[in-house]
Amino acid sequence: MTVAAVILSASVEGSLADTLGQPRVRRLADLAWSGGALPIVVVSPDSNGSVTAALAGSEAICVPPTSEETGPAGQMVVGADMAIAEIRDLTAVLLWPARMTWIGPETVTSLIEAHGMDPQTVLRPAWHGEPGWPVLVPIAHLDHLRTVAPDRMPPHVIDDLEAAVGSRVVEMGDPGVVHDANIAPEDLPAYEGPPDPPAGHTHEWGADVAAEAGLTEG
Repeated sequence: MTVAAVILSASVEGSLADTLGQPRVRRLADLAWSGGALPIVVVSPDSNGSVTAALAGSEAICVPPTSEETGPAGQMVVGADMAIAEIRDLTAVLLWPARMTWIGPETVTSLIEAHGMDPQTVLRPAWHGEPGWPVLVPIAHLDHLRTVAPDRMPPHVIDDLEAAVGSRVVEMGDPGVVHDANIAPEDLPAYEGPPDPPAGHTHEWGADVAAEAGLTEG
């Protein structure tokens, strides 16, 4: 499975906002890459090239947003289409608002692993049951994303997508999936990690055979 990260920023200022000593989108690009996402597409205004410069040396590329008339869903589609152009056997994209700065790379890895076990389902990471970001959308569902009304804000874009194709919430134990840049990193709840393997429970090799033979305890 190959999963891209599509990082969405509405302004140059937001893209370049200082985040632990780095421009915000550079930090997010490095996190996405560390978690196993590739390609990494940053959808952001970049009239003077400063966003592209901030991404220099990373695995990310910057693409300009489409017309404002297409709304947030249109920007998501632009990023997804660019990712597909970069890698044609892409299986899914992570839709990632740039304000979600505290997501851990382990969450990216866990979503990709869960996608491998459930490749046709929209996946939403959660913190204590509350769904958050980034949202993993299989390429097969992008046509539904193209039909979302342009006046729908990002959370409602996902609501509309879920209404059309369904989704599955995956508990991550990562507070960064629901807490955005408005909270200081030192004020974040502690990272806990997923209570169960995000891809589903797995047994050690041979355990299923032993169970069938009645050799396990219990």
